[in-house]
Amino acid sequence: MDLHYKVAVFGSARIQEGDRDYQDVFLIAKGLAEAGFDIVTGGGPGLMQAANSGSKAARSETHSIGLNIKLPREQGPNAFLDIKQEFSIFSNRLDTFMALSDAVVVAPGGIGTLLELFYAWQLVQVEHICDTPIILYGEIWTNLLLWLETEVLARGLFNRHDMHMIFHVTDPDQLVELVKKVNADQLNEKHACKNFSKYRSELHS
Repeated sequence: MDLHYKVAVFGSARIQEGDRDYQDVFLIAKGLAEAGFDIVTGGGPGLMQAANSGSKAARSETHSIGLNIKLPREQGPNAFLDIKQEFSIFSNRLDTFMALSDAVVVAPGGIGTLLELFYAWQLVQVEHICDTPIILYGEIWTNLLLWLETEVLARGLFNRHDMHMIFHVTDPDQLVELVKKVNADQLNEKHACKNFSKYRSELHS
């Protein structure tokens, strides 16, 4: 297992412990860390804390990483970080996220999470980065994906191929298995980008 494989987890700072989404993100990060993957988050509260605490709960040799943004409210570093870096500019932080991350998980979130989703998607679309699956977790994304397909794609404002790296998953175990498959293909020197259709068909089989 490549211990340097890193998974970014984006999600809301406002969703607290006890919420179903918090529990799911904790389980996802724990499963990924148990599989040998580092977890990278914004380092703050809410679902970022869920992911970092899940990573630590795995008690593996992986790292729990936080890229914290300085904000007037909501954003303070959580207590489950092995490595922390502070940013004052969103664009610098986003570039660091994508430079570090081999896969992206987008959990429920608001404006900041949407920014992270579309920034990651844009970078893959224009091939500034590759081999990067973007996995939307949870039912919250169902209507967004429907809107993208029926309104934006239908008007020819992007191509269907531009969605090849986008996955929608609603089960924590299924998400962990998907990331493991992508990593295994990369370790076997197969081209993960070319296997995205295969992964998608397996999700729905």
